[in-house]
Amino acid sequence: MSLIYCIEDDDSIRELVVYALKNNGFKAIGFETGESIFEEAIPDLILLDIMLPGDDGYTILEKLKGNFRTADIPVIMLTSKTSEFDKVKALDMGADDYVEKPFGVMELISRVKAVLRRYNKPNKKLSLGDIVLDYEKYLVKVKGKEVVLTHKEFELLYYLMKNQGIVLSRDKIMNQVWGFDFEGESRTIDVHIRTLRLKLGDSGKYIQTVRNVGYKMGG
Repeated sequence: MSLIYCIEDDDSIRELVVYALKNNGFKAIGFETGESIFEEAIPDLILLDIMLPGDDGYTILEKLKGNFRTADIPVIMLTSKTSEFDKVKALDMGADDYVEKPFGVMELISRVKAVLRRYNKPNKKLSLGDIVLDYEKYLVKVKGKEVVLTHKEFELLYYLMKNQGIVLSRDKIMNQVWGFDFEGESRTIDVHIRTLRLKLGDSGKYIQTVRNVGYKMGG
């Protein structure tokens, strides 16, 4: 289930887009401004308005592409600016697509799916300390030796490593790894974390418990 952020200051547009995304099988969260997204879990795609209070869309886009954690996130600009200059500027800055307002919801969903197809090749080779995770090969090695993980253990480790340094609450982990809303049951996550730490050996120390919140992957 892909996680999509919609950064749009118009409440009606933001709510409509989030609703449409959820109805089409996506996990979607709306934001009125873009500053706070850098404190959140890393999404699979961002819909970004240009005219925003505070930092505008161009500034947010520049920050996204300049941050090693967010540089690879695909971005679709949503804007009423229709000049060729504005389109070229956004695309040259790293945007993947440009949708003019007013737009049809189904066209937007189609463009989201098209961009995700281009990016949905988890070529992610992630590493931390002695841990190396290769998503394409579905392989985890610690100190050069393969570690055999279950499907959920692998997806959990990938999600943690993909969001290194970010505190992930249990509800976010449950939503992203298990694919359904968290309803207060933490045992499933905690058991998988405990097993994962054991299988990683000394490198299990990189999975840090954040009391009363969740977990974080970091040195």
